[in-house]
Amino acid sequence: MSTDSTQTVSVPAASGCDARAVVFDAPGQLSVQTVRTAELAPGDLLVDVHASGISTGTERLLWNGEMPDFPGMGYPLIPGYEAVGEIKAVGSACDRQLGEFVFVGGSQSFPTMRSLFGGAASRLVVPQQKAVPIDASLGTNGLLLALAATAHHILFTDQHPDSKTFVAPDLIIGHGVLGRLLARICIALDFAAPTVWEIERVRQHGADNYRVIDPQQDSDSTYQHIVDVSGNSDILDTAIRHLHRRQPNSAPPQITLAGFYKDSLSFQFAAAFMKEVRIQVAAEWHANDMRAVSQLVKTGLLSLDGLITHTAHVDDAAQAYKTAFSDQQCLKMALDWRKVHE
Repeated sequence: MSTDSTQTVSVPAASGCDARAVVFDAPGQLSVQTVRTAELAPGDLLVDVHASGISTGTERLLWNGEMPDFPGMGYPLIPGYEAVGEIKAVGSACDRQLGEFVFVGGSQSFPTMRSLFGGAASRLVVPQQKAVPIDASLGTNGLLLALAATAHHILFTDQHPDSKTFVAPDLIIGHGVLGRLLARICIALDFAAPTVWEIERVRQHGADNYRVIDPQQDSDSTYQHIVDVSGNSDILDTAIRHLHRRQPNSAPPQITLAGFYKDSLSFQFAAAFMKEVRIQVAAEWHANDMRAVSQLVKTGLLSLDGLITHTAHVDDAAQAYKTAFSDQQCLKMALDWRKVHE
């Protein structure tokens, strides 16, 4: 992907500029439309998107019409919170360089559309602090920085590794992209290699220095910290059974919920009571998480390779979304927007 700064576009007028965007017109209904961006304010950048990613968690719920009540929810909407591209115009108050390659974690670029999360488009208008500079050599793999930052945030949701009560995950439930990145980051930071549960046989492959097993084959009930990234709303009782029982003067066994759950979660109290289980929720990544994983990638400690398994041109977006949501061999689908700019 080029970062040639010799080609520029003029700063959009007050009415914005045209962009192509994926639009969920209603649950199960997708189109690719020409939409108008917001005006480029003094602190904004115009980014030409090279590639955007499809989330099989939150975007699946938007696609199915099953997203729980969420700020800004409604149709039509523009999905997507993973995009990489290059800066093509800068507002008068910006200090960024034309041609700079950046990651954008969603946007509010389109006044006539709801943006959940507004990144699946050929052009984005974003505040300059929302465009994270990344190495252009990452190319499409740069899309994965959002999930890598999310994994880092899961790991350090409320504890620093120097804390006496910090316990790294020793069991991860789910071997999709987020589960794989979490396992890779644990190893990159020299924590013990976790075990990963995965029920889909086709996804049990691809581990690097950690083991992946079917949960029915696991009789271990001594895990200290279980992280669920599967989004399975029925997972708690199973996870609690596999935790160790708290000992005097030790940290409580812990479950971190890091999927996105469409249904209410519940659990049998007695087992949780006996083990004195702690349950916490990990939410969105923060700027420090993005900085941390960017450094891990830059130094070669964290690889993003092998996780984007499918790429489609935006004209084939409808089929791309169906594949991303239904094909277990598809870990991550990327949409290629580069030809839109030719």
